[in-house]
Amino acid sequence: MTPSTQRQTADRLIAAFNSMDVPGIISLRAPDCMRRFHPASLGFAAQNNAAYKSNLDSLASIFHNFQLNVTDVVEDLGARKICMWLEARADTVVGEYRNEYVWNMEFDEAGEQIVGFKEFVDAGMVRDFYPRLKEELGRRMAAGKEVEGKEAE
Repeated sequence: MTPSTQRQTADRLIAAFNSMDVPGIISLRAPDCMRRFHPASLGFAAQNNAAYKSNLDSLASIFHNFQLNVTDVVEDLGARKICMWLEARADTVVGEYRNEYVWNMEFDEAGEQIVGFKEFVDAGMVRDFYPRLKEELGRRMAAGKEVEGKEAE
C-alpha cells in the first residue's frame, strides 16, 4: 500500500533531518507553522520558522552524524495528523547525544506541508546534557576555538 501524502511528507522530514538539510526541513513547514515544545514545564518559547531555522543552523554546526530513528507512528488521515516516536543520536564536543522525541504533526489539506508541530523531548536530557554543551561551547568561543563537533586540537 502506498503511504499517504502526509506520511510521505513526514518521511521526507526525517530524511531531511538525517542529512541535516535545514532548508529542506523548513520547506516542509507552512509559512505560519509554529514549533511548540513539551513538556510545558521546560519553559521553552514557541518558534516560528525563522527562529526554528536559526536554531537548526546553530545545531548543525555542533551535532555531527545526527540520526533519527522512527520507532512508532500513529496516523489519523481524517484529522490530518501524524504522531511519531523517535530516537535521536549524534556526536558532539561533550560526547554522545541521545534523546527521545514525540512529534505530533498536523498537515494542510493536501498533506504536503506541516501546519502544526508539537515536540515532546526527554526532559532529563535537556536538564543534564544541554548545560554541559552550552558551557563547553561558551568556553571554546571565549578561547577563540572553533565550535565544531570534534575536540579542539
